[in-house]
Amino acid sequence: HSGAIGFNAQEALLTTLAQKDEARVRDMRQAGRLFLGELRERARTAGAAQVDIRQRHGELQETVMEQQRDFDLLVLGRRGASAGVTHRDLGRNVENLIRSLSRPILTVTDWFRRPQRALIAFDGRASTRKSIELLSQSALLSGLEVRLVMACPKQGETTRQIDWAKDKFSAAGFQASAHLMLGDPEVVIARVIKEESIDLLVMGAYSHSPIRALLFGSKTNELLRSASVPTLLVR
Repeated sequence: HSGAIGFNAQEALLTTLAQKDEARVRDMRQAGRLFLGELRERARTAGAAQVDIRQRHGELQETVMEQQRDFDLLVLGRRGASAGVTHRDLGRNVENLIRSLSRPILTVTDWFRRPQRALIAFDGRASTRKSIELLSQSALLSGLEVRLVMACPKQGETTRQIDWAKDKFSAAGFQASAHLMLGDPEVVIARVIKEESIDLLVMGAYSHSPIRALLFGSKTNELLRSASVPTLLVR
């Protein structure tokens, strides 16, 4: 049969393909080492006292979960190279990683500047109140001016809850202000970020299950897409 190849030829073809695959993996690992080395030098130049680089083989989510005991904060690009071209797209790894980890996650945009003003999206839930207590006592927002915003879809909400949050930060030495605003959270937060020159958005993340988010949408994803600044997510 003209389409058949002999056993020796088939074995040689498989060997060639395996060698090409090994060479491709070696090239990828070398490129990864060079990239990590460049990042280490940039971190050192920026003043980082100790920089540890690690290269791992495997899926990002599983690998980061294995390493989370060794870090207090994960910095994650909001969009990967395979994401779309608009600022409203999220990388495919973002939601899975945020749902999986118990550590705070800083998602960054294409540009970054040293934060001066942080906006905290507050909704009054028990999980958000716990985050307020933790953040007011941690070093994550140290030195930043804090604006707390509670967006309400209709009239009638009192300022009692957001005043409580402001008092927590004020007692910890922060320059803090509280604002109760009428409107959809996604729209309100995006407007305040633009009008108040906010550098960092802080919010809770994914309080509902993935199934509920699939059916009804996710406020976390909506806020991430609408925010044009780096976002600190606390679970």
